[in-house]
Amino acid sequence: MKNDNRMTLTQFLIEERRRFPQAAGDFNSLILNVALVCKRIAGHVAAGELGGMMGSASATNVQGEEQKKLDVVSNDLFVQGNNWGGYLAGMVSEEMDLPYHIPDHYDRGPYLLLFDPLDGSSNIDINISVGSIFSVLRAAATDRPPTEQDFLQPGKNQVAAGYALYGPCTMFVLSVGSGVHGFTLCPQLGEFMLTHPNMKIPPETQEFAINASNGRFWEDPVRRYVDECIAGKSGIRGKDFNMRWIASMVADAHRILMRGGVFLYPRDTKDPAKAGRLRLLYEANPIGYLIEQAGGRASCGGHPVLEVKPTDIHQRIGLVFGSKKEVERIEDYHAHPREEASSNPLFHASSLFRVAESQA
Repeated sequence: MKNDNRMTLTQFLIEERRRFPQAAGDFNSLILNVALVCKRIAGHVAAGELGGMMGSASATNVQGEEQKKLDVVSNDLFVQGNNWGGYLAGMVSEEMDLPYHIPDHYDRGPYLLLFDPLDGSSNIDINISVGSIFSVLRAAATDRPPTEQDFLQPGKNQVAAGYALYGPCTMFVLSVGSGVHGFTLCPQLGEFMLTHPNMKIPPETQEFAINASNGRFWEDPVRRYVDECIAGKSGIRGKDFNMRWIASMVADAHRILMRGGVFLYPRDTKDPAKAGRLRLLYEANPIGYLIEQAGGRASCGGHPVLEVKPTDIHQRIGLVFGSKKEVERIEDYHAHPREEASSNPLFHASSLFRVAESQA
């Protein structure tokens, strides 16, 4: 392995800090401790069944979703690995009902940490890539515990975001507001090494990712876009598309950062009470931040996701992200809906099925 000339995550953060001479070391400490937590989670994931962490924890989280044992362990590692450093005022997690306050015997710092400790955990038992997602915001005050309102900031306020991907190798992908950079964990050194600097998403693509089983619940703009992709060269797009769906958003986002594509997890009518499936603060916002830092676009369909003002720490939202021109096309379909939408969506002009001419 050729690691001699590669920059470590620590070196990268020091170089970034030089751009802000007035900055203290709190921010670097936060990112490095998050990375350390991700190394520990990677060890548990890699152990698989041998580590005794597979299967259900026989509990549900605040979203009513079944918790896996590794969900609980990963959440504990995030909390215990970051509550003592003096750089955080509080934390929010997918696995905790309420914001976590830093214990009184630890110093309180200027940042808030929001995280999904183990994204895609339904894939754990079948050995498919999973990951951790995190977002960093500035705290409104350090002289008091943060309130829930303090966390309800739009995604554009993020000072950093990233994810760890636990796959054939462990990667740590990070943006601190100056592009997106990928670090690969060196098993010999135990260090994250810069292997993918300045990751960029191609503006166009021939890949899309969506859970097609929900097709009957899609809104017309989404159905229109997918139908056009499926129509391929014979349709109005004039090119063939491949569909990729891993059911682990970190893995799907990583594929798009590496080679382009578009990911759709839109709002649908399956459960009208939910405004979407993905959580805004610790899933959609950090991934959206990374995508836009890499030259892509992240949207709710009608407007940029990073502009949304949250109303709840576990708020759900629809999300489309990836290659810029594709996302802009989907936004245009929301802004300019078709004048006539058939009552039977399977029989749109560009749908999977066409009415035979003899029946017209």
